[in-house]
Amino acid sequence: MKKVYLFCSAGMSTSLLASNMQKVANDHNLPIEVKAFSLPNLQDIYEKEHPDCILLGPQVRFAYEETKKTYNKLNIPVGLIDASDYGSINGERVLKLAIKLMKQGL
Repeated sequence: MKKVYLFCSAGMSTSLLASNMQKVANDHNLPIEVKAFSLPNLQDIYEKEHPDCILLGPQVRFAYEETKKTYNKLNIPVGLIDASDYGSINGERVLKLAIKLMKQGL
């Protein structure tokens, strides 16, 4: 089971997107778990859950470079969710981004 974890300011707005992504994964029988969290909890979540892919919401784009630098060293791909995909809660497109990042590696 691959773990794709989304992070935003509070984890609230991203939870709807995570839910849509999980539905798409389930509909296609993909062994992927999608969850949403708040950015301040990223290190704790990493230590407990060891995600396979980290995606940041557009509202926390300021943290993208630092997050990428930190977690790419740990062989975890980090992506930034497109604002239009985020705004339209397009679970399929964001799930495709996560799968692409995991396939590409770092």
